[in-house]
Amino acid sequence: MPGFPNPLRRGGDQFDAYDSFVPEHLPDPGPFLDGHDVLAGAAHAAFHRLTRERFEARGVYDVTFGYNLARLNLDARHPDAGYRYAVDADDPGVLRAEFTPTTEFCPQSDSLTVASLRAWNAPAARHEYDLVRVRLHPSHQEAERVNDELAALADDIVETGDVPGPDDEPAAATLSEHAPRD
Repeated sequence: MPGFPNPLRRGGDQFDAYDSFVPEHLPDPGPFLDGHDVLAGAAHAAFHRLTRERFEARGVYDVTFGYNLARLNLDARHPDAGYRYAVDADDPGVLRAEFTPTTEFCPQSDSLTVASLRAWNAPAARHEYDLVRVRLHPSHQEAERVNDELAALADDIVETGDVPGPDDEPAAATLSEHAPRD
């Protein structure tokens, strides 16, 4: 899906490459990642490349900026926004992903985080994790409500093996088909 024209976008290349890891252009890991193995360097870049593919396939786009949400991590104009990832300390088959929006009142945060959870956990999302749990950084004004919904959706995936569709209908495929790669 091509990017949408955006009058706020200025000229020049203000994006890092998908193969790069530039910590000063990423949000600091938040409380959902505390005590877990935060991905950095090549591990972060590799999962983020997969994220770009999954978000492209599932249409996870930030309409404010007119691009695939994964590109926010690479946008040097918003160094405190985007996703950070960590392997769960108690279950290495679970990846934790925390989204920090550009503002504490971002109206898309709810739909973007739910869409992210679905994209990462869809049967076609082949990666080494059995489950990706998603949370919204607590700096957002609706974080508690959104995070309760995200936790419930992830728990439903674990319990049923189904990834809920956009209308909260169970998807036809199950996570049992989503075996980790060797």
